Amino acid sequence: MALVLTPSKACAVNPLKMSQPIGGAYAFMGLRGAMPLLHGSQGCTSFGLTLFVRHFKEAIPLQTTAMSEVATVLGGYDNLEQAILNICNRAKPKVIGICSTGITETNGDDVDAYLKLIRSKYPQLAKLPLVYVSTPDFKGAFQDGWEKAVTRMVEVLVDESTAHGLRDPSKVNILPGCHLTPGDLDELRVLLEDFGLCPSFLPDIAGSLDGHIPDEFTSTTPGGIDIDEIASMGRAGWTIAIGAQMQRPAEVMRAKTGVPFRVFERLCGLGPNDEFMTFLSQISGRPIPLKYRRQRSQLADAMLDAHFHIGGRKLAIGAEPDLLFDLSGMLHDMGAQVTVAVTTTQSKVIERIKTKEVLIGDLEDLERLAKKRRCDLLITHSHGRQAAARLKVPLHRAGFPMFDRVGAGHQVSVGYRGTRNLIFEIANLVIAHRDENERPTPDSWRTKPRLLQRGRYRRSAGTTERSIA
Repeated sequence: MALVLTPSKACAVNPLKMSQPIGGAYAFMGLRGAMPLLHGSQGCTSFGLTLFVRHFKEAIPLQTTAMSEVATVLGGYDNLEQAILNICNRAKPKVIGICSTGITETNGDDVDAYLKLIRSKYPQLAKLPLVYVSTPDFKGAFQDGWEKAVTRMVEVLVDESTAHGLRDPSKVNILPGCHLTPGDLDELRVLLEDFGLCPSFLPDIAGSLDGHIPDEFTSTTPGGIDIDEIASMGRAGWTIAIGAQMQRPAEVMRAKTGVPFRVFERLCGLGPNDEFMTFLSQISGRPIPLKYRRQRSQLADAMLDAHFHIGGRKLAIGAEPDLLFDLSGMLHDMGAQVTVAVTTTQSKVIERIKTKEVLIGDLEDLERLAKKRRCDLLITHSHGRQAAARLKVPLHRAGFPMFDRVGAGHQVSVGYRGTRNLIFEIANLVIAHRDENERPTPDSWRTKPRLLQRGRYRRSAGTTERSIA
């Protein structure tokens, strides 16, 4: 069992975590025709909007109540009212997801009461879902905001009356954690459909943030799960929660509709996918398709091929709890040593990470410990690139945000195929770094002619000698 350490510093230096409001807004982007709304200052929303645009390279729907200093002191009712009316008149959303921020939480705005007053004042808003979630950014992290938003969606949008109807055993609710990419959700959708199951993802960021070009411009989310589909989730045969963060929404779904659930804390690695495939075979009544048997064999072979390069390596990983647990578990199975583990918030899974201690800290902590323990590989999001350069170790980018690479939304790490490709990517990083930093030998000119071109070697009388120039 890992020892969980809390930070003792007075401030965060080079922060690792993203805030709760951003995590909540991200979840609302998985609903069709949605407009996420941050109840706070313009700066809070601008910061989050910049992160999303740089990560996905897409137009992102995100609005703000634009709280000023005076409104912060006197209360934000007028700002919230005006923001909702403007959004309804201009964007015509199917749902508005409202996330609080630090200033409105500190002031103590009663947003639920505000929404009741607004609905009573404007009858045209009676049927428009307004989903409010409390996400103060002075505590918690990105994963907490996502979890709270999904839980609130289940509480508000799932129709309780559907629990008394006939269940469809082929219909399955999927509650994905924020550590899964749109590419991961697409992979899971194909996998579930191959078992004859009909999945409903809540939220479905693959429908809205997968990088497609819509036929017509829309100022709201261009895809995702529809409100009517969410309402009918009580008719499903099972709910599958992916990541420990999704246990709470699954419990609320069961309490409201009676749908049983199963939590899969990991979907990266051989063992977790064997367990997942077995469960799908049981609930569908179908054998595991042959193509997944072959993919499993390919993954086993990839693990054999790559363990020569990954096994024994010392790793430093900084990520949200579920992503940290998933990646560290897979790499531990490959023989790597997770010598440094830094995360953003409390979770029940971090104590079970295969390492001596897990620190709830920042990227400065990650860099300091990685240097002290002589780590060979750094795994974190794009803000860790400077630390990797200073440590002179390769960086595998994982998590949010990933703004200095394209295709972040299409990365896949779930299933046999996703795990196999992730193993290859990490192994190739290690190989490339080793080759670039390999010490020259008298025979290096045979395989590295570029060293000759740079003047580092000179050939003389059939031999290669180190140039003293």
